Amino acid sequence: MSDNNPVILGTIGAVYGIKGWLKINSFTDQPEGIFEYQPWLVGQEGNWQPMEVAQWRWHNKGLIAKFANMDDRDAAQLLVGRKLAIAADQLPQLPDDEFYWRDLIGLQVVNTENYDMGTVSQMLPTVSNDVLVVTANSNDAFGKRERLIPFIQSQYVVAVDRDAKRITVDWPADF
Repeated sequence: MSDNNPVILGTIGAVYGIKGWLKINSFTDQPEGIFEYQPWLVGQEGNWQPMEVAQWRWHNKGLIAKFANMDDRDAAQLLVGRKLAIAADQLPQLPDDEFYWRDLIGLQVVNTENYDMGTVSQMLPTVSNDVLVVTANSNDAFGKRERLIPFIQSQYVVAVDRDAKRITVDWPADF
């Protein structure tokens, strides 16, 4: 199966035991939250196979799972290191003022003076708030290569317009 827009939720770790169980590395806020989504897309970019989890449980401080119709350690071994994803439309709809990080990556960032500050290349989690990592344009008037802008909506982030692919910030261009 091919899905053009999968959301990576984790990876498959080592084989556990001889009956096809695998260690699961979850990237969800609550590790067991990964099991709320079915089916999983297992594989790598461009080559995904839907698979159903038959059973899962906590083991020590980690998670293990067994896929439906997989009762053999050798078959499970072939999945070690693969990514676990879901189709993007499986994610819950968010209120208008909340965003998935994946929806912010690639958006143009302009400040309130309409200065083009660059494009969001990634998001960084910090203890106090998330941070937009903005890659500056190659001809940036202030010689910036990158800007770090706190993603605080009532303070620095004025508007996020997904349709226009643009974020407006109250942030000085020379900072």
